[in-house]
Amino acid sequence: MNSNLHSEMTINIDAFIDNAANFFDQLVPVATDDELFASGYLRGHFDLAVGTLQVAAEPFQVDELIQQVSSSLQHAIGQGELSETDQATVQNIWQQVQQLAA
Repeated sequence: MNSNLHSEMTINIDAFIDNAANFFDQLVPVATDDELFASGYLRGHFDLAVGTLQVAAEPFQVDELIQQVSSSLQHAIGQGELSETDQATVQNIWQQVQQLAA
C-alpha cells in the first residue's frame, strides 16, 4: 500500500472516530434519559471496538470498525442485555453514528 493511500485511510478512520465522539458529546445536553442511556451504552461498545482495533497495531478502516461495533451490539442483544425499547433506541443512534462515515 502506498503511503499516500495509507494516510488517507488513517485520516478517514480518525475523522470518523472524532466525529462519533463529538456526536456522543453533543447528545448529552439535549437527549432524553433513554437516549442518554442508549448513547452511553453504544459509546462503550464503540470505544471498546476502537481500543481493540488499536491494540492490534494494524491499520484499520471505517468499515472494520462499524462491523466490530455491530457484532458487539448483536452479541450483547443476543445475551439479553437490552429491553426491546432500549434495543430500538441504541440501533437508531447507531444508524446516526454510521451516517457520519458517509
